[in-house]
Amino acid sequence: MENKSERISPAATEASVWLNDAEASRAALARGIKTPSWFFTSIGAAIAAQIGTTAVGLADPSPWTVAPLAAGMAALATVAGVQLARFRQLNGIWLGGLLSRVVLGTETLASVAYGVAFGGAIWAAFDTRWSLMISCSIIGGAAYALLGRRWLRAYRSAPARHARGESLAWLALITVAGLTGLALLLLNH
Repeated sequence: MENKSERISPAATEASVWLNDAEASRAALARGIKTPSWFFTSIGAAIAAQIGTTAVGLADPSPWTVAPLAAGMAALATVAGVQLARFRQLNGIWLGGLLSRVVLGTETLASVAYGVAFGGAIWAAFDTRWSLMISCSIIGGAAYALLGRRWLRAYRSAPARHARGESLAWLALITVAGLTGLALLLLNH
Protein backbone atom coordinates (compact mmCIF):
# COMPACT_ATOMS: atom_id res chain seq x y z
CA MET A 1 0.00 0.00 0.00
CA GLU A 2 1.26 3.48 -0.92
CA ASN A 3 1.62 5.98 1.88
CA LYS A 4 0.51 9.60 1.71
CA SER A 5 4.03 11.11 1.45
CA GLU A 6 4.84 8.93 -1.57
CA ARG A 7 1.75 10.20 -3.41
CA ILE A 8 2.51 13.88 -2.70
CA SER A 9 6.23 13.79 -3.36
CA PRO A 10 6.18 13.36 -7.17
CA ALA A 11 3.57 16.08 -7.56
CA ALA A 12 5.51 18.42 -5.26
CA THR A 13 8.71 17.71 -7.17
CA GLU A 14 6.98 18.36 -10.48
CA ALA A 15 5.49 21.62 -9.18
CA SER A 16 8.91 22.69 -7.94
CA VAL A 17 10.41 22.03 -11.36
CA TRP A 18 7.63 24.07 -13.03
CA LEU A 19 8.16 26.95 -10.63
CA ASN A 20 11.91 26.91 -11.20
CA ASP A 21 11.36 26.85 -14.96
CA ALA A 22 8.92 29.76 -14.73
CA GLU A 23 11.38 31.77 -12.64
CA ALA A 24 14.19 31.05 -15.10
CA SER A 25 11.92 32.12 -18.00
CA ARG A 26 11.03 35.37 -16.23
CA ALA A 27 14.70 36.11 -15.53
CA ALA A 28 15.64 35.43 -19.16
CA LEU A 29 12.78 37.62 -20.39
CA ALA A 30 13.83 40.43 -18.03
CA ARG A 31 17.43 40.30 -19.23
CA GLY A 32 16.22 40.50 -22.85
CA ILE A 33 14.05 43.60 -22.39
CA LYS A 34 15.02 46.34 -24.84
CA THR A 35 13.99 49.97 -24.88
CA PRO A 36 13.20 51.80 -28.10
CA SER A 37 15.70 54.34 -29.37
CA TRP A 38 15.64 57.61 -27.46
CA PHE A 39 13.22 56.17 -24.87
CA PHE A 40 14.75 57.69 -21.73
CA THR A 41 16.10 60.76 -23.52
CA SER A 42 12.70 61.68 -24.95
CA ILE A 43 10.95 61.06 -21.62
CA GLY A 44 13.55 63.23 -19.86
CA ALA A 45 13.22 66.00 -22.46
CA ALA A 46 9.42 65.92 -22.17
CA ILE A 47 9.68 66.12 -18.37
CA ALA A 48 12.07 69.08 -18.65
CA ALA A 49 9.65 70.85 -21.02
CA GLN A 50 6.70 70.09 -18.74
CA ILE A 51 8.52 71.41 -15.67
CA GLY A 52 9.57 74.60 -17.47
CA THR A 53 6.25 75.38 -19.11
CA THR A 54 4.32 74.67 -15.91
CA ALA A 55 6.66 76.89 -13.85
CA VAL A 56 6.23 79.76 -16.30
CA GLY A 57 2.47 79.21 -16.47
CA LEU A 58 2.17 79.30 -12.69
CA ALA A 59 4.39 82.35 -12.27
CA ASP A 60 2.51 84.42 -14.82
CA PRO A 61 -0.89 82.92 -15.64
CA SER A 62 -1.91 84.70 -18.80
CA PRO A 63 -3.17 83.44 -22.15
CA TRP A 64 0.41 83.60 -23.40
CA THR A 65 1.73 81.31 -20.65
CA VAL A 66 -1.24 79.03 -20.02
CA ALA A 67 -1.18 77.78 -23.61
CA PRO A 68 2.46 76.64 -23.35
CA LEU A 69 1.66 75.10 -19.95
CA ALA A 70 -1.03 72.96 -21.59
CA ALA A 71 1.31 72.22 -24.51
CA GLY A 72 4.01 71.02 -22.11
CA MET A 73 1.59 68.58 -20.50
CA ALA A 74 0.29 67.46 -23.89
CA ALA A 75 3.86 66.92 -25.13
CA LEU A 76 4.64 64.78 -22.10
CA ALA A 77 1.50 62.70 -22.61
CA THR A 78 2.25 62.30 -26.32
CA VAL A 79 5.90 61.32 -25.83
CA ALA A 80 4.95 58.88 -23.07
CA GLY A 81 2.21 57.30 -25.18
CA VAL A 82 4.40 56.95 -28.26
CA GLN A 83 7.34 55.53 -26.33
CA LEU A 84 5.19 53.05 -24.41
CA ALA A 85 3.61 51.86 -27.68
CA ARG A 86 7.08 51.50 -29.19
CA PHE A 87 8.23 49.56 -26.11
CA ARG A 88 5.29 47.18 -26.43
CA GLN A 89 5.90 46.72 -30.15
CA LEU A 90 9.61 46.05 -29.64
CA ASN A 91 9.25 43.58 -26.76
CA GLY A 92 5.77 42.18 -27.26
CA ILE A 93 5.02 42.56 -23.56
CA TRP A 94 3.98 45.13 -21.00
CA LEU A 95 5.97 45.70 -17.81
CA GLY A 96 3.80 46.59 -14.84
CA GLY A 97 6.29 48.99 -13.32
CA LEU A 98 7.39 50.73 -16.51
CA LEU A 99 4.43 53.11 -16.79
CA SER A 100 4.18 54.03 -13.15
CA ARG A 101 7.81 53.85 -12.01
CA VAL A 102 9.61 55.17 -15.10
CA VAL A 103 7.14 57.23 -17.12
CA LEU A 104 5.00 58.64 -14.31
CA GLY A 105 7.90 58.77 -11.87
CA THR A 106 6.38 57.01 -8.88
CA GLU A 107 9.74 55.44 -8.05
CA THR A 108 10.89 57.18 -4.86
CA LEU A 109 14.06 58.85 -6.12
CA ALA A 110 12.37 59.94 -9.37
CA SER A 111 9.57 61.54 -7.35
CA VAL A 112 12.04 63.36 -5.13
CA ALA A 113 14.16 64.54 -8.08
CA TYR A 114 11.06 65.73 -9.93
CA GLY A 115 9.68 67.51 -6.85
CA VAL A 116 12.96 69.31 -6.12
CA ALA A 117 13.45 70.33 -9.75
CA PHE A 118 9.83 71.39 -10.11
CA GLY A 119 9.92 73.39 -6.87
CA GLY A 120 13.18 75.07 -7.90
CA ALA A 121 11.82 75.90 -11.35
CA ILE A 122 8.63 77.40 -9.90
CA TRP A 123 10.59 79.48 -7.39
CA ALA A 124 12.96 80.68 -10.12
CA ALA A 125 10.05 81.57 -12.42
CA PHE A 126 8.29 83.56 -9.69
CA ASP A 127 11.58 85.37 -9.04
CA THR A 128 12.09 85.88 -12.84
CA ARG A 129 15.39 84.00 -12.79
CA TRP A 130 14.85 82.40 -16.16
CA SER A 131 18.28 80.81 -16.54
CA LEU A 132 17.83 79.12 -13.14
CA MET A 133 14.32 78.01 -14.11
CA ILE A 134 15.67 76.48 -17.32
CA SER A 135 18.53 74.82 -15.42
CA CYS A 136 16.14 73.31 -12.86
CA SER A 137 13.95 72.01 -15.69
CA ILE A 138 16.86 70.41 -17.53
CA ILE A 139 18.33 68.91 -14.37
CA GLY A 140 14.90 67.52 -13.44
CA GLY A 141 14.45 65.94 -16.87
CA ALA A 142 17.96 64.48 -16.86
CA ALA A 143 17.54 63.05 -13.36
CA TYR A 144 14.18 61.57 -14.37
CA ALA A 145 15.76 59.85 -17.38
CA LEU A 146 18.75 58.55 -15.40
CA LEU A 147 16.52 57.21 -12.64
CA GLY A 148 14.36 55.50 -15.26
CA ARG A 149 17.46 53.73 -16.57
CA ARG A 150 18.35 52.79 -12.99
CA TRP A 151 14.89 51.24 -12.48
CA LEU A 152 15.21 49.19 -15.68
CA ARG A 153 18.61 47.85 -14.56
CA ALA A 154 17.08 46.92 -11.20
CA TYR A 155 14.16 45.24 -12.95
CA ARG A 156 16.50 43.21 -15.13
CA SER A 157 18.42 41.96 -12.11
CA ALA A 158 15.37 41.22 -9.90
CA PRO A 159 12.19 41.14 -12.00
CA ALA A 160 9.97 39.67 -9.28
CA ARG A 161 10.84 42.52 -6.93
CA HIS A 162 10.42 45.37 -9.44
CA ALA A 163 7.66 44.15 -11.78
CA ARG A 164 4.69 45.69 -10.00
CA GLY A 165 3.66 49.26 -10.56
CA GLU A 166 1.09 51.40 -8.86
CA SER A 167 -2.57 50.52 -9.34
CA LEU A 168 -4.45 52.39 -12.05
CA ALA A 169 -6.89 53.69 -9.45
CA TRP A 170 -4.05 55.19 -7.42
CA LEU A 171 -2.46 56.71 -10.53
CA ALA A 172 -5.81 58.20 -11.55
CA LEU A 173 -6.31 59.65 -8.07
CA ILE A 174 -2.82 61.22 -8.09
CA THR A 175 -3.42 62.65 -11.57
CA VAL A 176 -6.78 64.16 -10.62
CA ALA A 177 -5.31 65.62 -7.42
CA GLY A 178 -2.36 67.12 -9.32
CA LEU A 179 -4.53 68.63 -12.05
CA THR A 180 -6.97 69.99 -9.45
CA GLY A 181 -4.10 71.60 -7.54
CA LEU A 182 -2.74 73.09 -10.74
CA ALA A 183 -6.16 74.46 -11.70
CA LEU A 184 -6.59 76.00 -8.23
CA LEU A 185 -3.16 77.63 -8.44
CA LEU A 186 -3.99 79.11 -11.83
CA LEU A 187 -7.43 80.30 -10.76
CA ASN A 188 -6.23 81.89 -7.53
CA HIS A 189 -3.19 83.65 -8.91
